[in-house]
Amino acid sequence: MALNEAPLGKTSEYPDRYNPELLFPVARDENRRRIGLADGRWPWFGEDLWQAWEVSWLRADGVPAVAWAEIRFPAASPSIIESKSLKLYLNSLNQAVFTSPEQVAEVVTRDLSSASGAAVQVTMLSVDEGDRAEGRPTGFDLIDGETLGDVTYHYAPESLATEAGDIVTESLCSHLLKSNCPVTGQPDWATLMIRYSGPKISRKGLLRYVVSFRQKQDFHEHCVETVFTDIMSRCAPEKLFVCARYTRRGGLDINPWRSTEPGDGAGARLIRQ
Repeated sequence: MALNEAPLGKTSEYPDRYNPELLFPVARDENRRRIGLADGRWPWFGEDLWQAWEVSWLRADGVPAVAWAEIRFPAASPSIIESKSLKLYLNSLNQAVFTSPEQVAEVVTRDLSSASGAAVQVTMLSVDEGDRAEGRPTGFDLIDGETLGDVTYHYAPESLATEAGDIVTESLCSHLLKSNCPVTGQPDWATLMIRYSGPKISRKGLLRYVVSFRQKQDFHEHCVETVFTDIMSRCAPEKLFVCARYTRRGGLDINPWRSTEPGDGAGARLIRQ
């Protein structure tokens, strides 16, 4: 389906009955070819972790139940799900009757797997669960204090550079990633995490690169894959992990991670989420 047919940026009536046809898939392959992946496939590892904070349904006795959900889309899925369509879909559960949170998770898993073209993992969690948020990602050095003499607000992959010296292993982060929705133009804010082994990456150059996304229009998943492939091509690390934890919009936050290694993950929720 063409992106201009998506509900994003349009006035929508909120559904009052369960409707999986509200889900709007967006193919990944076009963006991946744009960043140099000729066959449109992701050759490394990763997933898109969504956190949905407005999940509700009816118990068998008619009393509402609430929860929040972790939804994990594999990076290998043929499609992402347009975020407003997922919000509308989740709202379509509000007046539906389910016997348990597990049944809700089973139905949502089935529908999202069908729409994205791959096996999706869904976990329902209690809103009584303790706070798991943290500020700066544990073990990551913040680069935001670097002084830049030359700042650009337009995508500048040429800012990435390495420094002479030994091979290093570093974990770096920045709270300054901002991009804009390609449909509505609304700002998307994130903390970017990068862990790598290889030639030492210039922190000034990396910060300039992060700031250069400030006017870039792209989806969350596409931005993370762009960062990953830019660092791979320009800095040639032996190992690389890139993750962005985005602030929530419309009750949803999206947290893509991509890695050369299979065992990575998005880590703990951050305070801005």
